[in-house]
Amino acid sequence: MIFLSSIPIPPAIGFTSSIVNRILSFPSLANWAKTQAKQMMIQRAHQIGVDWLGHVALLNTRDWSLDLSQVTTPGLSYPDYYVTSFHGYADGNLSWEAAFEVEVAAYAVHSRVWGAVDAHGDARLRQSYHQILQSHIPSPLKILDLGCSVGMSTAALQVNYPGAEVVGIDLSPYFLSVAQHQAPARIPVPSHSHPVATPTWLHAAAEATGLPDQSFDLVSGFLLFHELPEEAAIAILREVHRLLRPGGYFAMMDMNPQSPVYAQMKPFILTLLKSTEPYLDEYFNLDFSQALHSVGFQPPTVVGNSPRHRTIIARR
Repeated sequence: MIFLSSIPIPPAIGFTSSIVNRILSFPSLANWAKTQAKQMMIQRAHQIGVDWLGHVALLNTRDWSLDLSQVTTPGLSYPDYYVTSFHGYADGNLSWEAAFEVEVAAYAVHSRVWGAVDAHGDARLRQSYHQILQSHIPSPLKILDLGCSVGMSTAALQVNYPGAEVVGIDLSPYFLSVAQHQAPARIPVPSHSHPVATPTWLHAAAEATGLPDQSFDLVSGFLLFHELPEEAAIAILREVHRLLRPGGYFAMMDMNPQSPVYAQMKPFILTLLKSTEPYLDEYFNLDFSQALHSVGFQPPTVVGNSPRHRTIIARR
């Protein structure tokens, strides 16, 4: 682990990024880049033994109507920043296609985090985050998982803090449907000697949860903040501060703008990345230490937990 708090943040992508932005301003080129990015992920999934197409086909055979009705908050309004294309999907996160492909995409993308292709890259990345979490936050009783997606991060929190009450919150009812369905397979069956609680799910915006003040010991955001514009990110940090009990912790794991991996990224790969991440520039330019301070947190600890990622922990 490398502590990064004292290291100034350089322009991670710089001039190349401006060129890529210009390329992606042409819809035909942007669509081509999204298609190429998707094909590259599918090929890499197969390379590590993940049957992307088979996984999606199996989920497609299920009737999801009951799950969807159980997790959906009727009449929920979606913020403008969310109703856009993400990860190459025209409907962003508001589709079954996106929900069915989250897990296999994570395996594919994270297989190269440590350089050489590694089928266990995703598990290794999650483990690196939780090792840091547990060294700083040993026993939270109530945990909120922001932007929980299809519940992979929520299940990891539940497994690592088996006695805690864990809530997963997301704006996509499609993601939450998959999360609810897959949770039993991701969380060990409890026993008398090893009791494990079951997560609950909330369909809401992370910046307007509707949850009570000072009701959580830990609020976690795993690979969430790079998918947010700056204004939304700061609004979420403000909401997190409201939700935490005095002395509670906010923790996030995400892309590390200080990583030389991004500064040295080939223009073609950077084009594919940015074609699927509309708010990447805003994330890379946001000073999280200052943002956390501005909403009332104590100075954060920032730790590099992979060659490409960082963990930030701040106390209320």
